[in-house]
Amino acid sequence: MLIAASILVKAVLFALLLRVAWRDFQTQRIANGDVLALGLLGIAGLTLGAVADNSWWNLTVGAIAGVVMFVALLPFWLLRKLGAGDVKLLAAAPLVTGGDYLFAFALLLLVFAALTAFLVKNPILLPAPAFRHYLEHLERKGVVPFGVPISASLIGILCLASLGPKGF
Repeated sequence: MLIAASILVKAVLFALLLRVAWRDFQTQRIANGDVLALGLLGIAGLTLGAVADNSWWNLTVGAIAGVVMFVALLPFWLLRKLGAGDVKLLAAAPLVTGGDYLFAFALLLLVFAALTAFLVKNPILLPAPAFRHYLEHLERKGVVPFGVPISASLIGILCLASLGPKGF
């Protein structure tokens, strides 16, 4: 029963992360409801794991890391260096990854954020003219849809967790 519930939670998380990435890419907005659902589903997934393992360490570390991320990133939002949705999404991310996969999430986020920044700065390398035009528009506006690499990193963590290895 716990395995079926865990698979269902991961499937819904996967779909929700795809939605967050797509909406952020199109509109540069991350809905509060999506972040709330992501956090609650992450807590549900970590709780299922805690009940199965009889250890609440992973959930506790994830919750503490979420609070620390929010407090640490709030000044960047106040300085307009990061969007409010990005701050909330990054605060909810440890609730999805838990303590076991925080380092792996950080590494994946580094890779996907660097790739996103590279593509926004060099849209000529992309195949479709409409896509290049959109990224040139983002470059002129000075915004980067940071929810896309965050979501991609979390999707990578969900895939990694499904393969079985614990943490990095």
